[in-house]
Amino acid sequence: MTITNILLTIVVLVVAIAAIYYYLKKKKNQEVETTINVDDKTYTLDVMKEFVKKRLDEITKVNLYDIGLSEEELKRRKNKKYELKKALKGCTYGDVNDKKYVQELIFDLLSSEYGVDETNISKAIPFDIPSLLTAQDKFDILIYAYKKDFGYEALTELIKKYNLAELKYVEGESKPSYVITAKEIEDIYEKENIELSFSDKLSIVVQRIYQHYKGYSTIDEIRDMNIDGVSGGVSGLPESFLSQVAQTASGDYLNQVAEHKVPRACDSIWIFFQGKSIRLAFLSFGTEAELKRVCQNIYKYNNPGQLSDTNGYKINEMKDGSRVVVVRPSFSETWAFFVRKFDVKRATLEQLVTLPGKEDAIELLKFLVKGARITAITGEQGSGKTTLLMGMIENIYETMNIRVQETAFELHLRKIYPTRNILTFRETDTISGQEGLDVQKKTDGSVNIIGEVATDPVASWMIQAAQVASKFTLFTHHAKTFPNLVTALRNSMLRTGVFTDEKTAEEQVVQVLNFDIHQVKDFRGQRYIERITECIPVESKNEYTYDHRNEKTLEGKFDKFFDNATHYFTKSTDRQLYTYRNIMEYIDGEYVITNPISAQNIKEMRNNMDAADVEEFDKFVQKHWGNQLESVLVSADPDETETKKVSRRGRKPKEI
Repeated sequence: MTITNILLTIVVLVVAIAAIYYYLKKKKNQEVETTINVDDKTYTLDVMKEFVKKRLDEITKVNLYDIGLSEEELKRRKNKKYELKKALKGCTYGDVNDKKYVQELIFDLLSSEYGVDETNISKAIPFDIPSLLTAQDKFDILIYAYKKDFGYEALTELIKKYNLAELKYVEGESKPSYVITAKEIEDIYEKENIELSFSDKLSIVVQRIYQHYKGYSTIDEIRDMNIDGVSGGVSGLPESFLSQVAQTASGDYLNQVAEHKVPRACDSIWIFFQGKSIRLAFLSFGTEAELKRVCQNIYKYNNPGQLSDTNGYKINEMKDGSRVVVVRPSFSETWAFFVRKFDVKRATLEQLVTLPGKEDAIELLKFLVKGARITAITGEQGSGKTTLLMGMIENIYETMNIRVQETAFELHLRKIYPTRNILTFRETDTISGQEGLDVQKKTDGSVNIIGEVATDPVASWMIQAAQVASKFTLFTHHAKTFPNLVTALRNSMLRTGVFTDEKTAEEQVVQVLNFDIHQVKDFRGQRYIERITECIPVESKNEYTYDHRNEKTLEGKFDKFFDNATHYFTKSTDRQLYTYRNIMEYIDGEYVITNPISAQNIKEMRNNMDAADVEEFDKFVQKHWGNQLESVLVSADPDETETKKVSRRGRKPKEI
């Protein structure tokens, strides 16, 4: 080989090496550039959510027998896999313990496997640049900080501290409303000046990922709080309306809709707080699909059946005892849900009745229950009927067996009184309320409690059962006045075919019904007892005479006959079957005892109480209506001597 060939070979090799070097260098630069570009999106919430979904899916579906584990390790891994699958299912039902378990696992995955650290976590939520934080980001941070101090009272404390539950005017609206705006949240965030550690930041990111993965979107943390309830999809424009608006609206309005300045149905989030419905204007589900996802998941506890276009609503309870109602098109104009929470720990009369005059009001309520009076609790939706009923049940004697009938489990009495004989039934798709009440007859119940008399068969059976099947009954109803309550129950008896005559049906109702407690929620959201009303049946007296026998002339006999005929037709048409009077009223911000309880009811109440309660009740009656007690005591034993009567009343007999 010549020197020239050798040199040419060397040159070719050098050129080839140089080309390869430059190619590899260029490729490396491209990879670095690509890595930087990927990094810009790697730590966003959406990308991390997809990683979490994929990773948890791998953990729950891995075949442990293919890994070659020892028997002990296999058993341990199987238990953890089962526990995770159970938690992933339970957290969608509102179980806060399962939720914590899943969130802790996501926390570990992001910190140990995904590489989230102090530097890149701000790509998910810009914690270090407050101006870039959205109102939802700031709210999440506030709730997290308050939750560390107040637990599930966090939202309540935040609302009370900054008076957020007050009527206010909002820009663009002509009338005041209950609303919490983005501006208010931003102002509160600035005042609080919250400092977060890396662990705090990651916990907030985990919550945000969790709520869009397994939780209830933006209401996830709100639903867990100790408030009266939360709902969504109940205001704003539904998607079906937008096409109609597009055909008729002006260009400016269409631009506002496109820029989301006009609220949509998916922007609708409301909370029910201390009797007030408050709109959270700073929160949104973002899309109709997200609202739909929440509606499809929130009612699933205990497999209540499928929510479909054919069956457009579902009433169910969640794992923590909350009642949930979900509706969907075409039954409703948009997807919507309503979650009502009942705080069983607070359901005592002392905590519910707090306005001036409360001592007399609480005593009277206790005596109605201990005296075994059949009592209705009436009022509009959200006025506190169910909560008051829960508070009254505490005073039922321990010796009495309690049977409850509800549409959905709300009272949860066994959580409050685990040692008492209590059994609750509810309606299902195949078992009606009437059938459930029929079964109750055969379960040794002393007290029937009906969560809500909402249908004619239940109202009819309640009246019949109150006559013969139990010692007494407590129930709730939506009647506005006492005559309305009697009329509604009477009409239910007629519609179910138990009676065909109005007067007979009404007579049965008033003979059974003793008292009505009417709850009110005013426009400020304050809830109180407006009145306690007693029903007094009017006794039918025999006013017919036989005077026609004493008349000598035919004309006289006809006059006496027509007198009796007049009495008959009066009784058949306009005869008054009952009177009613208010025993207690709410007057000028105070509970006031007014008219006395009838002697008959006092007598029967005393007969149903134990000796200690009879003594307390006598003191109560003596304090407010002394003469009434004396008449009852006298009528109780007509053979009693004057000396005994007077001495029992605590006074010396009069000298004769």
